[in-house]
This record gives sequence, structure tokens and C-alpha cells, in this order.
Amino acid sequence: MTAVITKRIIPCLDVQNGRVVKNVKFFENHRDAGNPLLLAQKYEHEQADELVFYDITASHEGRKLMLEVARDVAESVMMPLTIGGGVNSVEDFRNLLLSGADKISVNSSAIRNPDLIRAASDHFGAQCVVLSIDAKKRPDGTGWNVHLNGGRVDTGIDLLEWVQKGQELGAGEIVLNVMDADGTQSGFDLVATRTVKEHVDVPVVASGGAGKLEDFYDVLTEGKADAALAASVFHFGMLTVREVKDYLTGRGIQVRGFVE
Repeated sequence: MTAVITKRIIPCLDVQNGRVVKNVKFFENHRDAGNPLLLAQKYEHEQADELVFYDITASHEGRKLMLEVARDVAESVMMPLTIGGGVNSVEDFRNLLLSGADKISVNSSAIRNPDLIRAASDHFGAQCVVLSIDAKKRPDGTGWNVHLNGGRVDTGIDLLEWVQKGQELGAGEIVLNVMDADGTQSGFDLVATRTVKEHVDVPVVASGGAGKLEDFYDVLTEGKADAALAASVFHFGMLTVREVKDYLTGRGIQVRGFVE
């Protein structure tokens, strides 16, 4: 009997100085979105499948505070937690996992030091290593380039080459944030997401652009994503995780179940 692969709905929380914030494009114009613990408990109640936290302070003090946030959240909710931001070493992986994270996300640090993916995967298993990517369409429309430092620096690295290399090095999951759509609530980039999914065997999480119920359906079908990640629409009450799951179920998408 073939197992049914269900789709996941994942709220994302950007944490700065102990608070959740949200931005519009290129990680600027931050707007306060609340207390991370209270939001985590809210999403637990709505039965989100996972939570993703990004430490956008990514300084030494920011990391210390993020470890505290991870511990508090892990003690309060049962859903899996992914944490990223400023993770530069296997020791950083270890500290975050010991604080309660289930998976660790790397982005700029993995570009600068790809061996970090392999080392972390060897130490903790591929299931713990998430390769998060900020990509932007090239001006000539031929594809997408990978960006560093919250999307501020174009590396010139081709997106498809990077996801394939990341998988080969041991990443167990890809989170694709297409910067052209991030924070705009105009819909996920279906072409980029689908193209990435067709080039790797690991799960692909779509990020950037969720604005309405149909966007989730589109990216999980036409975009071929395994999961959809969103922030603003959940944090500011435009949609709830329950509404999204109900809608998807009604349209024939199998999502992880929840109890009414």
C-alpha cells in the first residue's frame, strides 16, 4: 500500500530582539507582529504542522535571546520547530537542537561554507538540515540567482545549481523564498517553485507571496510544493491555518489532519 504524502502549512516567524516582526520585500520596513511564544501557542491551537523561526538579529546577543525563545517555545508546544539565522557552525546546530529545535535552517552561511551542510548532515542527519534560499529572477528572465544577507547581495549562483548541490551535500529539505514575491501577498512564484521541485528529490517548502486561500492551493498543485510557508496573512489575522486547511481539503488536497 502506497503511503499518502500530505501537504504541510507552516507559519514563519521572523524574530528580532525577542519580538516577531514582518517586512515587505528585501527584509526591510519591519512591522511588529507580536510575542513569539504567544504566536506559537496560537498556531499550536490552530494545528499548524510546523513553525519556522528566523533570528534576523543574528548577532551574539540575538543568538542568546533566540536560544531562550527556542527553549520557551519548545516547552510550550508540541509541533516541530525549525530555527535559522546566523547559524555558522556545527556547534550552532548543536546548541539550537539542544534548546528544542527539530530542524536547523542555513542560508548565507551555507553559501559561504557549503561544507557546513555536509558536516551538519553527517553529525545530526539530513532530516535536521534545511537549506533556505533567497532567490530573485534575473533581469534577462533566464532563471533565478541566489542572494546573500537577507537578499541584499546577488551571488551570481544559479538557483537550480545550488539546490542540486545542497541536496548532494546532505540537506534534507529546501525552503525557497522568491524575493520578487516576498511580503507582497500577490501569490507564490509557481514557476520557480515547480522548477526547483523538478530538480531535487527532497521536500520543497514554498515561501514568499501568500495573500489569499487560492495562493496555497496553486503552489501545492501547480507549483508542486510539499509545503507552504507564510507569515503576514497568519500574523495579522487575514487567514488562519484552519481556514487554509479547510479550504485545501475542500478542493481535494490532502493536508495533515486536525481535530475540530
